[in-house]
Amino acid sequence: MRHIPVIVVAGTHSGCGKTTLASGLMAALAARGLAVQPFKVGPDFIDPTHHSAICGRTSRNLDPFMMGEAGVRETFVRTSAGADIAVVEGAMGLFDGLEGTDTASTAHVAKILDAPVLLVVDAGGASRSVHAMIRGYAGFDPAVRVAGTILNRIGSPRHLAMIEETKTLPIFGGIPRRKDLVVESRHLGLAMAAETGMMARFGAVVEETCDLSGIIDLARSAPPLPAPAESPARPEAGVRVGVANDAAFCFYYADNLDRFVRAGAEPVFFSPMTDRLPDVDALYLGGGYPELHAEALSSSRCREDVRRAVDDGMPVYAECGGLVYLTDRLTTDEEDYPMAGVLPAAAEMTGRIQALGYVEARVAGGAPVLAPGSAFRGHEYHYSRLDCARDARFALELLRGRGIDAGRDGLIAQNAVGQYTHAYFPEGFAERLVEAAGAYRRT
Repeated sequence: MRHIPVIVVAGTHSGCGKTTLASGLMAALAARGLAVQPFKVGPDFIDPTHHSAICGRTSRNLDPFMMGEAGVRETFVRTSAGADIAVVEGAMGLFDGLEGTDTASTAHVAKILDAPVLLVVDAGGASRSVHAMIRGYAGFDPAVRVAGTILNRIGSPRHLAMIEETKTLPIFGGIPRRKDLVVESRHLGLAMAAETGMMARFGAVVEETCDLSGIIDLARSAPPLPAPAESPARPEAGVRVGVANDAAFCFYYADNLDRFVRAGAEPVFFSPMTDRLPDVDALYLGGGYPELHAEALSSSRCREDVRRAVDDGMPVYAECGGLVYLTDRLTTDEEDYPMAGVLPAAAEMTGRIQALGYVEARVAGGAPVLAPGSAFRGHEYHYSRLDCARDARFALELLRGRGIDAGRDGLIAQNAVGQYTHAYFPEGFAERLVEAAGAYRRT
């Protein structure tokens, strides 16, 4: 058993200030010299970049739909090793889960970890009525331990005093309105951490206005969790997997990258915008913002390197932005940019969301990097669409989700596959790509 002090920062709803408060709490705890392990509920790629920058430890996703409950516990306990405290940022409202259920909600994760919940409440424009909301959330599911609150958008000290007069749960802080601390957003969410350091600046506000010692004591009240079983070490496979990692390709689940290492591969990070293709045996192209960097991607010689590598038989696995990069061209703002020209399709940015939600996929076959008949879960969120060739072949059938074309995903060309689905790798997924990389290296 391992005792890991943990607090789940949840919100009453999206937009209540949960992300800012969670990041500020992480920054304040780190400023006190604590080793803080950050987590994010759900399939979010952007908030974890802020967490990681603040804490100096890689933020991890906790998603029961994609990972399963045992997977949530395993990732939490394994990656919290060496940390003094763990902070879990929730998603949406506390009880908002898959299709109106509890599944994959912040409450679900809190129950899996048996962790106390700190509820962020937007108190703007209310005083005593805030307690009616708090009592509703605290009593809605007795299995969820809503142990305290932080009140956001407090108008004045008198406003906070009025609310504290009739409190029903401990209030660990009252955050004043701060219009000067705002993180800009774009079509897929907030700006990435590399583009702004605003989140870390909120740590001083949390230190000044919140009972940080009380929050630490609350986190310590979490009970121990079973230690995960040790995974047997695999011998090094002697292969190198190139991982696109820059402003255009930056959406990765940290657990997926860990799985490549555990499968015996060496990840080699590079930028398709500025680098030539490194000496690697396979490629993993994640999602991100190729549409914002289309000119740089099209002018880089890396796209020609990638096309030649695919023609040579290199295994390539690409998701969302990586899928777009592998097409013939990308149209954005009525301009055409040549892409890698690997997959038989053209991509176009649109002005609205084309797909958003969880995905369940089954591998129908045809792609060496995907085991036929295997299944996995993931998430899709994109504004682009693909116009595929009539004879296009697809590796995936979706039981849930849209994919590239009406439930088909995983466009195939030689040993390359590109899909809109951001997959959370199940057991054997990374090993399959590493085996394909090894076969390519031997030839």
